[in-house]
Amino acid sequence: MFLSLLRRSRAAAVWVAFLTLPAWAAEPLTLSEAQALAVVRSQLLAANSASITASREMAAAASQLPDPVLKLGVESLPVNGPDRLSLSRDFMTMRRIGLSQELPREQKRQLRAERFEREADRTRAERQLNVANIRRETAVAWIERYYTQQMRELVLRQIQETELQMRTAESGFGVGRNSQADVFAARAALVMLEDRLSQIDRQDTNTSWTLARWIGPDAARSPEGAPPWQSSVFDDGRLDEHIQYHPDLLMLKAQVEAAQTEARLAEANKRADWSVEAMYSQRGSAYSNMVSIGVSVPLQWDQKNRQDREVAAKLAMVSEAQAKYDEMLRQHDAEVRNLLNDWRTGKRRVARYQDELVPLATRRSQASSTEYRTGKGSLAATLVARRDEVDARMQALSVEMETARAWAQLNFLIPDHDAVQRQEKQ
Repeated sequence: MFLSLLRRSRAAAVWVAFLTLPAWAAEPLTLSEAQALAVVRSQLLAANSASITASREMAAAASQLPDPVLKLGVESLPVNGPDRLSLSRDFMTMRRIGLSQELPREQKRQLRAERFEREADRTRAERQLNVANIRRETAVAWIERYYTQQMRELVLRQIQETELQMRTAESGFGVGRNSQADVFAARAALVMLEDRLSQIDRQDTNTSWTLARWIGPDAARSPEGAPPWQSSVFDDGRLDEHIQYHPDLLMLKAQVEAAQTEARLAEANKRADWSVEAMYSQRGSAYSNMVSIGVSVPLQWDQKNRQDREVAAKLAMVSEAQAKYDEMLRQHDAEVRNLLNDWRTGKRRVARYQDELVPLATRRSQASSTEYRTGKGSLAATLVARRDEVDARMQALSVEMETARAWAQLNFLIPDHDAVQRQEKQ
Protein backbone atom coordinates (compact mmCIF):
# COMPACT_ATOMS: atom_id res chain seq x y z
CA MET A 1 0.00 0.00 0.00
CA PHE A 2 2.75 2.42 0.98
CA LEU A 3 4.68 1.74 -2.22
CA SER A 4 1.54 2.22 -4.28
CA LEU A 5 0.80 5.59 -2.66
CA LEU A 6 4.43 6.64 -3.13
CA ARG A 7 4.32 5.82 -6.83
CA ARG A 8 1.02 7.62 -7.29
CA SER A 9 2.25 10.76 -5.49
CA ARG A 10 5.41 10.81 -7.57
CA ALA A 11 3.45 10.43 -10.78
CA ALA A 12 1.09 13.21 -9.74
CA ALA A 13 3.99 15.52 -8.91
CA VAL A 14 5.60 14.88 -12.27
CA TRP A 15 2.29 15.51 -14.04
CA VAL A 16 1.72 18.81 -12.20
CA ALA A 17 5.28 19.93 -12.96
CA PHE A 18 4.76 19.13 -16.62
CA LEU A 19 1.52 21.12 -16.76
CA THR A 20 3.16 24.16 -15.15
CA LEU A 21 6.04 24.28 -17.63
CA PRO A 22 5.84 26.90 -20.39
CA ALA A 23 4.99 25.76 -23.88
CA TRP A 24 8.57 26.01 -25.15
CA ALA A 25 9.88 23.80 -22.34
CA ALA A 26 8.88 20.69 -24.31
CA GLU A 27 11.27 21.64 -27.09
CA PRO A 28 14.60 19.81 -26.80
CA LEU A 29 17.86 21.64 -26.23
CA THR A 30 20.97 20.71 -28.20
CA LEU A 31 24.50 21.26 -26.94
CA SER A 32 25.37 23.82 -29.62
CA GLU A 33 22.16 25.74 -28.95
CA ALA A 34 22.89 25.83 -25.22
CA GLN A 35 26.37 27.21 -25.88
CA ALA A 36 25.02 29.85 -28.25
CA LEU A 37 22.45 30.93 -25.66
CA ALA A 38 25.13 31.19 -22.98
CA VAL A 39 27.37 33.35 -25.17
CA VAL A 40 24.54 35.71 -26.10
CA ARG A 41 23.35 35.93 -22.48
CA SER A 42 26.75 36.73 -20.94
CA GLN A 43 27.14 40.26 -19.61
CA LEU A 44 30.86 39.69 -19.16
CA LEU A 45 31.26 39.54 -22.94
CA ALA A 46 29.26 42.76 -23.27
CA ALA A 47 31.67 44.41 -20.82
CA ASN A 48 34.63 43.16 -22.86
CA SER A 49 33.12 44.57 -26.05
CA ALA A 50 32.63 47.95 -24.39
CA SER A 51 36.23 47.93 -23.19
CA ILE A 52 37.49 47.11 -26.70
CA THR A 53 35.46 50.01 -28.12
CA ALA A 54 36.87 52.36 -25.47
CA SER A 55 40.46 51.37 -26.26
CA ARG A 56 39.92 51.87 -29.97
CA GLU A 57 38.44 55.31 -29.40
CA MET A 58 41.37 56.24 -27.16
CA ALA A 59 43.80 55.04 -29.84
CA ALA A 60 42.19 57.35 -32.39
CA ALA A 61 42.40 60.28 -29.95
CA ALA A 62 46.02 59.56 -28.99
CA SER A 63 47.19 59.77 -32.60
CA GLN A 64 46.10 63.41 -32.90
CA LEU A 65 48.05 66.56 -32.03
CA PRO A 66 47.30 68.02 -28.59
CA ASP A 67 44.73 70.80 -28.52
CA PRO A 68 46.18 74.27 -29.12
CA VAL A 69 46.09 76.67 -26.17
CA LEU A 70 44.49 80.10 -26.51
CA LYS A 71 46.04 82.76 -24.26
CA LEU A 72 44.40 86.06 -23.37
CA GLY A 73 45.77 88.67 -20.99
CA VAL A 74 46.73 92.22 -20.09
CA GLU A 75 50.30 93.19 -19.25
CA SER A 76 51.68 96.15 -17.30
CA LEU A 77 48.32 97.61 -16.31
CA PRO A 78 48.79 100.70 -14.02
CA VAL A 79 47.12 100.34 -10.64
CA ASN A 80 47.69 103.86 -9.24
CA GLY A 81 48.49 107.42 -10.40
CA PRO A 82 46.74 109.38 -13.12
CA ASP A 83 46.82 106.40 -15.55
CA ARG A 84 45.33 103.98 -13.02
CA LEU A 85 43.48 101.09 -14.76
CA SER A 86 43.87 102.68 -18.18
CA LEU A 87 44.47 100.32 -21.07
CA SER A 88 45.77 102.94 -23.50
CA ARG A 89 47.56 105.87 -21.80
CA ASP A 90 50.66 104.07 -20.53
CA PHE A 91 53.04 102.94 -23.28
CA MET A 92 53.87 99.70 -21.41
CA THR A 93 50.26 98.50 -21.11
CA MET A 94 49.43 95.79 -23.65
CA ARG A 95 46.36 93.69 -24.37
CA ARG A 96 47.58 90.41 -25.74
CA ILE A 97 46.16 87.37 -27.48
CA GLY A 98 48.26 84.34 -28.21
CA LEU A 99 48.21 80.74 -29.37
CA SER A 100 50.55 77.92 -28.37
CA GLN A 101 50.84 74.44 -29.80
CA GLU A 102 52.78 71.43 -28.56
CA LEU A 103 54.28 69.45 -31.44
CA PRO A 104 54.97 65.84 -30.43
CA ARG A 105 56.65 63.86 -33.17
CA GLU A 106 54.49 61.68 -35.39
CA GLN A 107 56.36 58.58 -34.19
CA LYS A 108 55.35 59.34 -30.61
CA ARG A 109 51.73 59.89 -31.55
CA GLN A 110 51.67 56.58 -33.43
CA LEU A 111 53.23 54.76 -30.47
CA ARG A 112 50.72 56.30 -28.07
CA ALA A 113 47.90 55.14 -30.34
CA GLU A 114 49.52 51.71 -30.63
CA ARG A 115 49.59 51.44 -26.84
CA PHE A 116 45.79 51.61 -26.76
CA GLU A 117 45.53 49.24 -29.72
CA ARG A 118 47.59 46.72 -27.76
CA GLU A 119 45.20 47.18 -24.84
CA ALA A 120 42.31 46.47 -27.21
CA ASP A 121 44.12 43.32 -28.37
CA ARG A 122 44.57 42.21 -24.76
CA THR A 123 40.89 42.76 -24.03
CA ARG A 124 39.96 40.96 -27.25
CA ALA A 125 42.03 37.98 -26.10
CA GLU A 126 40.38 38.20 -22.69
CA ARG A 127 37.01 38.11 -24.42
CA GLN A 128 38.01 34.99 -26.32
CA LEU A 129 39.07 33.45 -23.01
CA ASN A 130 35.67 34.28 -21.54
CA VAL A 131 33.91 32.83 -24.60
CA ALA A 132 35.92 29.62 -24.25
CA ASN A 133 35.16 29.41 -20.52
CA ILE A 134 31.45 30.00 -21.08
CA ARG A 135 31.21 27.43 -23.85
CA ARG A 136 33.20 24.90 -21.84
CA GLU A 137 31.26 25.35 -18.57
CA THR A 138 27.95 25.29 -20.45
CA ALA A 139 28.98 22.11 -22.25
CA VAL A 140 29.95 20.41 -18.97
CA ALA A 141 26.64 21.40 -17.35
CA TRP A 142 24.66 20.25 -20.40
CA ILE A 143 26.55 16.94 -20.52
CA GLU A 144 25.94 16.23 -16.85
CA ARG A 145 22.24 16.93 -17.24
CA TYR A 146 22.02 14.81 -20.39
CA TYR A 147 23.61 11.76 -18.79
CA THR A 148 21.68 12.24 -15.56
CA GLN A 149 18.46 12.00 -17.53
CA GLN A 150 19.79 8.93 -19.36
CA MET A 151 20.41 7.32 -15.98
CA ARG A 152 16.95 8.33 -14.84
CA GLU A 153 15.33 6.65 -17.85
CA LEU A 154 17.36 3.50 -17.17
CA VAL A 155 16.21 3.36 -13.53
CA LEU A 156 12.59 4.05 -14.49
CA ARG A 157 12.65 1.12 -16.91
CA GLN A 158 14.12 -1.08 -14.22
CA ILE A 159 11.45 0.05 -11.75
CA GLN A 160 8.76 -1.02 -14.20
CA GLU A 161 10.38 -4.42 -14.65
CA THR A 162 10.86 -4.87 -10.90
CA GLU A 163 7.22 -3.94 -10.22
CA LEU A 164 6.20 -6.65 -12.66
CA GLN A 165 8.55 -9.12 -10.98
CA MET A 166 7.15 -8.19 -7.58
CA ARG A 167 3.59 -8.79 -8.73
CA THR A 168 4.71 -12.10 -10.26
CA ALA A 169 6.35 -13.08 -6.96
CA GLU A 170 3.24 -12.14 -5.00
CA SER A 171 0.99 -14.17 -7.29
CA GLY A 172 3.48 -17.04 -7.25
CA PHE A 173 3.53 -16.96 -3.46
CA GLY A 174 -0.25 -17.28 -3.47
CA VAL A 175 -0.04 -20.53 -5.46
CA GLY A 176 3.00 -21.84 -3.62
CA ARG A 177 5.49 -21.33 -6.47
CA ASN A 178 7.49 -18.60 -4.69
CA SER A 179 8.55 -18.23 -1.11
CA GLN A 180 7.85 -15.27 1.12
CA ALA A 181 11.56 -14.48 0.97
CA ASP A 182 11.18 -14.03 -2.80
CA VAL A 183 8.40 -11.51 -2.24
CA PHE A 184 10.45 -9.57 0.29
CA ALA A 185 13.48 -9.66 -2.02
CA ALA A 186 11.42 -8.19 -4.89
CA ARG A 187 10.00 -5.48 -2.63
CA ALA A 188 13.46 -4.64 -1.29
CA ALA A 189 14.80 -4.40 -4.84
CA LEU A 190 11.99 -2.02 -5.73
CA VAL A 191 12.64 0.18 -2.69
CA MET A 192 16.34 0.35 -3.53
CA LEU A 193 15.51 1.42 -7.06
CA GLU A 194 13.14 4.07 -5.70
CA ASP A 195 15.97 5.36 -3.51
CA ARG A 196 18.34 5.43 -6.46
CA LEU A 197 15.75 7.34 -8.45
CA SER A 198 15.53 9.91 -5.65
CA GLN A 199 19.28 10.40 -5.81
CA ILE A 200 19.20 10.81 -9.57
CA ASP A 201 16.32 13.29 -9.30
CA ARG A 202 18.43 15.32 -6.86
CA GLN A 203 21.34 15.26 -9.29
CA ASP A 204 19.04 16.23 -12.15
CA THR A 205 17.74 19.24 -10.21
CA ASN A 206 21.26 20.32 -9.32
CA THR A 207 22.50 20.00 -12.89
CA SER A 208 19.46 21.94 -14.07
CA TRP A 209 20.32 24.82 -11.73
CA THR A 210 23.94 24.74 -12.85
CA LEU A 211 22.89 24.91 -16.49
CA ALA A 212 20.42 27.71 -15.69
CA ARG A 213 23.33 29.78 -14.39
CA TRP A 214 24.57 29.94 -18.01
CA ILE A 215 21.43 29.86 -20.18
CA GLY A 216 18.61 30.97 -17.87
CA PRO A 217 15.06 29.55 -18.21
CA ASP A 218 16.01 27.44 -21.24
CA ALA A 219 17.64 25.03 -18.78
CA ALA A 220 14.16 23.58 -18.19
CA ARG A 221 14.26 22.06 -21.68
CA SER A 222 15.41 18.47 -22.00
CA PRO A 223 18.84 17.98 -23.59
CA GLU A 224 18.73 16.27 -26.96
CA GLY A 225 21.36 14.27 -28.80
CA ALA A 226 24.47 12.69 -27.37
CA PRO A 227 27.50 15.00 -27.32
CA PRO A 228 30.04 14.28 -30.09
CA TRP A 229 32.74 13.26 -27.63
CA GLN A 230 34.30 10.67 -29.94
CA SER A 231 36.46 13.26 -31.76
CA SER A 232 38.32 16.43 -30.76
CA VAL A 233 40.17 19.21 -32.55
CA PHE A 234 43.22 18.36 -30.43
CA ASP A 235 43.41 14.83 -31.80
CA ASP A 236 44.79 15.74 -35.22
CA GLY A 237 48.52 15.57 -34.40
CA ARG A 238 48.95 19.37 -34.28
CA LEU A 239 48.85 19.79 -30.50
CA ASP A 240 51.70 22.33 -30.30
CA GLU A 241 50.05 24.47 -32.98
CA HIS A 242 46.66 24.44 -31.24
CA ILE A 243 48.12 25.42 -27.88
CA GLN A 244 49.48 28.64 -29.39
CA TYR A 245 45.88 29.82 -29.79
CA HIS A 246 44.91 29.27 -26.18
CA PRO A 247 43.20 32.51 -25.03
CA ASP A 248 45.43 32.73 -21.93
CA LEU A 249 48.48 32.71 -24.17
CA LEU A 250 46.91 35.21 -26.56
CA MET A 251 46.33 37.53 -23.61
CA LEU A 252 49.93 37.23 -22.46
CA LYS A 253 51.17 37.67 -26.01
CA ALA A 254 49.19 40.90 -26.21
CA GLN A 255 50.78 41.98 -22.91
CA VAL A 256 54.24 41.27 -24.33
CA GLU A 257 53.45 43.40 -27.39
CA ALA A 258 52.05 46.16 -25.17
CA ALA A 259 55.24 46.15 -23.08
CA GLN A 260 57.33 46.34 -26.25
CA THR A 261 55.29 49.34 -27.39
CA GLU A 262 55.86 51.01 -24.02
CA ALA A 263 59.60 50.41 -24.39
CA ARG A 264 59.65 51.96 -27.87
CA LEU A 265 57.67 54.93 -26.57
CA ALA A 266 60.14 55.41 -23.69
CA GLU A 267 62.99 55.34 -26.21
CA ALA A 268 61.17 57.92 -28.35
CA ASN A 269 60.72 60.16 -25.30
CA LYS A 270 64.49 60.65 -25.22
CA ARG A 271 63.90 63.18 -28.01
CA ALA A 272 62.07 66.10 -26.45
CA ASP A 273 58.89 67.57 -27.96
CA TRP A 274 58.91 71.22 -28.99
CA SER A 275 56.19 73.78 -28.39
CA VAL A 276 55.64 76.93 -30.52
CA GLU A 277 53.82 80.06 -29.48
CA ALA A 278 52.71 83.23 -31.27
CA MET A 279 51.32 86.33 -29.53
CA TYR A 280 49.88 89.65 -30.68
CA SER A 281 50.02 92.56 -28.19
CA GLN A 282 47.98 95.74 -28.64
CA ARG A 283 48.92 99.03 -26.96
CA GLY A 284 47.38 102.50 -26.95
CA SER A 285 46.80 104.29 -30.26
CA ALA A 286 49.91 106.40 -29.72
CA TYR A 287 52.13 103.38 -29.53
CA SER A 288 53.08 100.52 -31.84
CA ASN A 289 51.48 97.09 -31.54
CA MET A 290 53.79 94.10 -31.11
CA VAL A 291 54.08 90.49 -32.19
CA SER A 292 55.95 87.82 -30.20
CA ILE A 293 57.04 84.37 -31.45
CA GLY A 294 58.65 81.74 -29.26
CA VAL A 295 59.76 78.13 -29.10
CA SER A 296 59.91 75.97 -25.95
CA VAL A 297 62.25 73.00 -25.73
CA PRO A 298 62.54 70.78 -22.60
CA LEU A 299 66.18 70.41 -21.54
CA GLN A 300 66.89 66.74 -20.90
CA TRP A 301 70.06 67.53 -19.03
CA ASP A 302 70.10 64.27 -17.02
CA GLN A 303 69.09 61.52 -19.44
CA LYS A 304 71.29 59.01 -17.64
CA ASN A 305 69.13 59.14 -14.50
CA ARG A 306 65.77 59.92 -16.09
CA GLN A 307 65.05 58.87 -19.67
CA ASP A 308 67.60 56.02 -19.77
CA ARG A 309 66.24 54.57 -16.53
CA GLU A 310 62.71 54.77 -17.87
CA VAL A 311 63.78 52.85 -20.96
CA ALA A 312 65.51 50.25 -18.78
CA ALA A 313 62.35 49.87 -16.67
CA LYS A 314 60.17 49.33 -19.74
CA LEU A 315 62.60 46.76 -21.15
CA ALA A 316 62.48 44.91 -17.84
CA MET A 317 58.68 44.84 -18.12
CA VAL A 318 59.06 43.27 -21.57
CA SER A 319 61.22 40.53 -20.04
CA GLU A 320 58.64 40.04 -17.28
CA ALA A 321 55.79 39.66 -19.76
CA GLN A 322 57.79 37.25 -21.93
CA ALA A 323 58.72 35.11 -18.91
CA LYS A 324 55.05 34.90 -17.88
CA TYR A 325 54.14 33.85 -21.42
CA ASP A 326 56.75 31.09 -21.45
CA GLU A 327 55.62 29.81 -18.06
CA MET A 328 51.95 29.83 -19.07
CA LEU A 329 52.82 27.96 -22.28
CA ARG A 330 54.40 25.17 -20.23
CA GLN A 331 51.42 25.06 -17.88
CA HIS A 332 48.84 24.77 -20.66
CA ASP A 333 50.95 22.27 -22.57
CA ALA A 334 50.84 19.96 -19.54
CA GLU A 335 47.15 20.70 -18.97
CA VAL A 336 46.17 19.85 -22.55
CA ARG A 337 48.23 16.68 -22.58
CA ASN A 338 46.60 15.53 -19.32
CA LEU A 339 43.12 16.22 -20.65
CA LEU A 340 43.95 14.49 -23.91
CA ASN A 341 45.17 11.43 -22.01
CA ASP A 342 42.03 11.41 -19.82
CA TRP A 343 39.81 11.61 -22.88
CA ARG A 344 41.62 8.87 -24.80
CA THR A 345 41.62 6.60 -21.74
CA GLY A 346 37.90 7.30 -21.28
CA LYS A 347 37.21 6.30 -24.87
CA ARG A 348 38.88 2.95 -24.29
CA ARG A 349 36.92 2.42 -21.08
CA VAL A 350 33.61 3.28 -22.78
CA ALA A 351 34.39 0.78 -25.53
CA ARG A 352 35.20 -1.88 -22.92
CA TYR A 353 31.88 -1.35 -21.15
CA GLN A 354 29.86 -1.26 -24.36
CA ASP A 355 31.57 -4.21 -26.05
CA GLU A 356 32.27 -6.49 -23.09
CA LEU A 357 31.00 -5.67 -19.61
CA VAL A 358 27.44 -4.60 -20.43
CA PRO A 359 26.81 -7.46 -22.91
CA LEU A 360 28.15 -9.98 -20.37
CA ALA A 361 25.92 -8.59 -17.62
CA THR A 362 22.94 -8.62 -20.01
CA ARG A 363 23.49 -12.24 -21.03
CA ARG A 364 23.87 -13.25 -17.39
CA SER A 365 20.63 -11.46 -16.51
CA GLN A 366 18.81 -13.10 -19.43
CA ALA A 367 20.14 -16.52 -18.50
CA SER A 368 19.11 -16.09 -14.87
CA SER A 369 15.64 -14.93 -15.95
CA THR A 370 15.28 -17.96 -18.23
CA GLU A 371 16.31 -20.30 -15.44
CA TYR A 372 13.74 -18.72 -13.14
CA ARG A 373 10.93 -19.06 -15.68
CA THR A 374 11.78 -22.71 -16.27
CA GLY A 375 11.94 -23.45 -12.56
CA LYS A 376 15.70 -24.03 -12.48
CA GLY A 377 16.63 -20.81 -10.68
CA SER A 378 15.45 -18.58 -7.89
CA LEU A 379 13.87 -15.16 -8.06
CA ALA A 380 16.55 -13.78 -5.71
CA ALA A 381 19.28 -14.83 -8.13
CA THR A 382 17.34 -13.26 -10.99
CA LEU A 383 16.98 -9.99 -9.09
CA VAL A 384 20.70 -9.93 -8.26
CA ALA A 385 21.64 -10.58 -11.89
CA ARG A 386 19.27 -7.86 -13.07
CA ARG A 387 20.64 -5.46 -10.47
CA ASP A 388 24.18 -6.19 -11.63
CA GLU A 389 23.12 -5.51 -15.21
CA VAL A 390 21.64 -2.15 -14.21
CA ASP A 391 24.78 -1.35 -12.24
CA ALA A 392 26.90 -2.17 -15.29
CA ARG A 393 24.76 0.05 -17.51
CA MET A 394 24.83 2.85 -14.92
CA GLN A 395 28.58 2.55 -14.64
CA ALA A 396 28.87 2.62 -18.42
CA LEU A 397 26.87 5.85 -18.48
CA SER A 398 29.05 7.28 -15.69
CA VAL A 399 32.24 6.45 -17.59
CA GLU A 400 30.79 7.92 -20.77
CA MET A 401 29.79 11.08 -18.88
CA GLU A 402 33.30 11.42 -17.45
CA THR A 403 34.75 10.95 -20.93
CA ALA A 404 32.35 13.49 -22.42
CA ARG A 405 33.24 15.92 -19.63
CA ALA A 406 36.96 15.49 -20.37
CA TRP A 407 36.16 15.98 -24.07
CA ALA A 408 34.32 19.25 -23.31
CA GLN A 409 37.13 20.57 -21.14
CA LEU A 410 39.60 19.74 -23.90
CA ASN A 411 37.61 20.60 -27.00
CA PHE A 412 36.49 24.03 -25.81
CA LEU A 413 39.82 25.30 -24.50
CA ILE A 414 40.07 27.28 -27.72
CA PRO A 415 37.01 29.32 -28.75
CA ASP A 416 35.21 29.05 -32.03
CA HIS A 417 36.86 31.94 -33.88
CA ASP A 418 33.93 32.34 -36.29
CA ALA A 419 31.52 32.65 -33.35
CA VAL A 420 33.78 35.21 -31.67
CA GLN A 421 33.91 37.35 -34.80
CA ARG A 422 30.13 37.22 -35.21
CA GLN A 423 29.66 38.24 -31.59
CA GLU A 424 32.09 41.17 -31.92
CA LYS A 425 30.16 42.53 -34.91
CA GLN A 426 26.93 42.67 -32.91
